[in-house]
This record gives sequence, C-alpha cells and structure tokens, in this order.
Amino acid sequence: MFCGRQYSGKGLPAYARNFSCSLAINTTPMSAPEIAQLVFKELKCTNCGALLVFKPGTNSLVCEYCGANNEIPVTAQPPEEIDYDAFIRDCYDTEDMQTVLLAHCESCGAETTLPPNVTASDCPFCGSNLVVKGASTSQIVKPKGVLPFKIDRNNALQLFNNWLRSLWFAPNNLVRFALQEEKLIGIYIPYWTYDSQTNSRYTGMRGINYTDYVMQPVTVNGKTTVRQVPVTKIRWTPVGGAVNVAFDDILVVACTSLPKGYVETLEPFDLQNLLPFDEKYLSGFRAERYQVDVKSGLVTAKQKMDVAIRRAVCTQIGGDHQQINTLHSEFYSITFKHVLLPIWISSYRYRNKVYRFVINGRTGKVRGERPVSVVKVVLFTLLIVMIIVLIAVATGANK
Repeated sequence: MFCGRQYSGKGLPAYARNFSCSLAINTTPMSAPEIAQLVFKELKCTNCGALLVFKPGTNSLVCEYCGANNEIPVTAQPPEEIDYDAFIRDCYDTEDMQTVLLAHCESCGAETTLPPNVTASDCPFCGSNLVVKGASTSQIVKPKGVLPFKIDRNNALQLFNNWLRSLWFAPNNLVRFALQEEKLIGIYIPYWTYDSQTNSRYTGMRGINYTDYVMQPVTVNGKTTVRQVPVTKIRWTPVGGAVNVAFDDILVVACTSLPKGYVETLEPFDLQNLLPFDEKYLSGFRAERYQVDVKSGLVTAKQKMDVAIRRAVCTQIGGDHQQINTLHSEFYSITFKHVLLPIWISSYRYRNKVYRFVINGRTGKVRGERPVSVVKVVLFTLLIVMIIVLIAVATGANK
C-alpha cells in the first residue's frame, strides 16, 4: 500500500495492502481500520459497495459485480521530477518518501503487494507459495509516474497460448499450464528515470583512408613478376574538443527479481505517455518494491549515457575512423523519478528450475523461458535416424 503517513500495518486487511492514500499533510500515525476506511472511500463502488478495479486499455475503474464505471481524472501536468542533488543533500527528503506494506518471498527475496482480499498466492517471480504473514513496512521514494496496463488478462493469455503453440519439444504439462489463468499475474515493475545535462571533453585521433601502392610479387600463369598493388592505409591526425548532450528519461530497471536481460528485451515502453502517479491504476494488480536504490540506479544511467556520449564524440571527430584516447564527462542538472511500468508475468517450477514468461503490458511484446522434453527430443532424433536409414536402404536397393 502506498501511503504518505506512518502506520503500524498490524491487522491491516488484505484489500488495503496495495493502495495508497494521498494524505501526506498530516503525519499523525494511522491505525489499520482508518487506512482501510480511506481505501474503501476512494475505491468503493457507489452502486453495490464492492471494490473497483482498473480496466486495462481504458482510463476507468470498473466494478466486477455490477458493471459500474468510474472515470479516473487525468491531469495535463507531466509527472514530477525530483532534483537529485537536493534529494541526496537533504538525506532523502521525507516529502518524497512514503511507507509501504509488503509481502516478502522467502525463496527469491522479491517484495510485492497483493490484490484485494488475497492473503495467499504464488510469487510472480519464482512461483513459490507466498503467504502474507509477518508482512513488513518499508520507506521508499514515492512513485511519480505510472504507465497503466493496455493489455488485459484475456489478451495476455492469448499471447501466452500463441507463444506456447510455437514451441518445439515442450513438455506436455507446459501446455496445460497455459490454461491456469491464475498463474498469469499483472504487476507493476519499478523503474528509475534520469534526466541530465552533460559536458564532455575529449582527446583522440581522426583516421582518413588513403590509397598507397606497394611492390609485391604476383604469380601469373606460373610466372612470378613484381607489380604495384593498391593498399588502403589510414592517416591519423590528433584531435580534441567537447560535446554537450542532454538526456531525458534514461530508463533503469529498479528490481532484481527478474534477470536484467528479461526486462530489457521488453523495452521500449512509451514513456511519452507516462501519467502522474495515481494509486487507482494499481487497483486489481500487484506492484513490486524497488531493490536498486536511486544512487545505484544513477550509476547504471551514467553508463547508458556514456554510450551515447561516445557516439556523439565519434560523430564530431569525423573521418573514416575514430579513436577516443581520453574522455571526461560532467553531469549536472540531474533529476529523477520513480515510475511503475506494467508487465504480465508467469513463473513456475519444473524439475527444480524456475521458468518465466513475461509480456509488456503496453505493447504485448513477449519474452519467455521454457523447459525441453528430453523424451520428445529423443523420439524426434530416433525418427530422423529411422528416416535416414530407410532412405539409405531404398537408395541401395535401387542400385
């Protein structure tokens, strides 16, 4: 639950565990019943009293019982950026921090919220049993932006089934797994975005191709002669200068529950459509706590920026070849924000190994791991061998 106030979390109902109450003005501690009352006030259906959930692909909260539809108000303001240097200098300004209540997975260490009225489930990252027992509170940087889900559960399941049908040598129980709808979980993954101005000074070399002719022995019709042969060489010239590159929304995944390559292959996300954070978009979904802090995230962001800076330097050097000898970059006017981006994820264990399937909740882009059925591979290999033998026998009989 995202909340601006301090609270104990003891006895907090499950339905209040993944929503926020934007009441950061008063710092008086709140009890679990008070939090639950605030959650229901924001997310209760006015027709039947049930909990409203966000409907992917829309800007609405809907009631799954009576069908009531409530529009989520959208502001024209972009998500707020936080000044990095001021934030670090002020020792993590409390105005940009909040308390969350999380369920901790003992197997893989992931920390997530759970949907309303759910007290036990599977960990979306490793498939282990996840029971909300002894849930803890934690101070985190407030989310400033969110990309709501566009792909709903039915479409996600169809993408999952299409992927499964495309697999060769998959175990039979993997196909059956696709029918287990509860195994596919919608979850918001934490990311950092960083903006920065940069000034980079460099020294290097510019290489220009030119053609030279050298005498080389050449054999023609069995006779060896010496001829001039053209050879491409490089003429190097020392260079130096400076480039200024501005960066906007450099994206850094802030969780370690999924392999880095997994989440990166789901990119790009349409960050131009980021909305100011509103807890209503989380209703009916889970959200993971970040495990990479804002300082560590900036280190990764600078590494990404360095790649672009080097490209800019090479462009400025020009010529046919470029060599960078020294490069010193200054980063200033750095801002950041904590954002939540949507994915559908399915995790399960097969022979003591975790396999995952993930879907970009905005674009439908997929990435998955799968086990291979040894029996199917062996049978297929035997079939190929038999076909080769039969062809060889038939060919021999015709001779």
